[in-house]
Amino acid sequence: MKAQAVLSFFFTLIPSLCGSQDTFFLASFSPLSTMSEQVVIGRLDEDVILPCSFESGPDIVIHWKNQDNYYLYSYYKESDQLEKQDPKFINRTSLFHGQIHNGNASLSFRRLSLQDEGIYVCYVGTSSRKKINKVVLKVGAFVTPVMKYEKKNTNSFLICNVLSVYPYPIITWKVDDTPISENSVEEVESLGAFCINSGVNITRSNSSYQCAIENTLLKQTWRGKWTMKDFVVTWSKVGSETSSVLAYFLNSSQKTVVNEPRLSWNKELINRHNFSLTLKDLSLSDSGEYLCNISSSNYTLLTIQTLHVEEHSTNQRSCNAGTAEETRALSDHPASIRNEGRS
Repeated sequence: MKAQAVLSFFFTLIPSLCGSQDTFFLASFSPLSTMSEQVVIGRLDEDVILPCSFESGPDIVIHWKNQDNYYLYSYYKESDQLEKQDPKFINRTSLFHGQIHNGNASLSFRRLSLQDEGIYVCYVGTSSRKKINKVVLKVGAFVTPVMKYEKKNTNSFLICNVLSVYPYPIITWKVDDTPISENSVEEVESLGAFCINSGVNITRSNSSYQCAIENTLLKQTWRGKWTMKDFVVTWSKVGSETSSVLAYFLNSSQKTVVNEPRLSWNKELINRHNFSLTLKDLSLSDSGEYLCNISSSNYTLLTIQTLHVEEHSTNQRSCNAGTAEETRALSDHPASIRNEGRS
């Protein structure tokens, strides 16, 4: 059997959300009372203002209630009246006291949860006028997603992950700006919000992949892009005075060149980012140092492999730089991930 050696270099890419009514007040509303309706959109765990304005006058009375008739807030006799306030709104709601006599009965609503979604009614009255203002509150969640690169066996995947989103988003994938539908989705629902992983199999390493996640309620779209940068892989034998190029690979054209007939590339390995070379028919003169150089416009990685050939032996040498320590050092690799968030 003829002796051969494997000169290898492999890298992986890990870039890797019941109270009773005050009848004395509500009964005083006449058919001439006015009602307005507004839609307000808030964000999970953030604050929001429920608007309510009126024409100011003496003897101001303000009540805020939700669709289930629970009290959020009451104000009359020139002071807060919170005895009937529902416990889940305690320390979460307040009026703008300095602006009440200017006709501002808006309610500050703090630390929103998804359960706060619903209809809220502001009842405002003075000695001369009455008004009812309805506010429809919608709550959205959108924690900034991330894009991850993963390898499983011989396959490579891109995964877009969003930890908390509500309502359910629109997820789209494109390859070279062409929409694709072949993606897998994993989702978990927690307290109304969704945690979602959407992934695609990378079948064309020279293509550009884009993932878009759109929250239609919050009118916010996040995009993640992945492209393989142009780079070249060169194998050389290091001599005492000069080095000779044995083979090289151009990522942009997927071109492989071999200057030594006994050397060969494995294209299937190249597709998995494994740039090993096989050297056949070993001779004693093949002993020495071999340099693997991966370079792009802003990146260079050099790896030296030493080959020892002994007489009457079959020698296979694995120049595999894919150990845990070396893989972690590949922080700026030819395959890059760029995240873009837009609101």
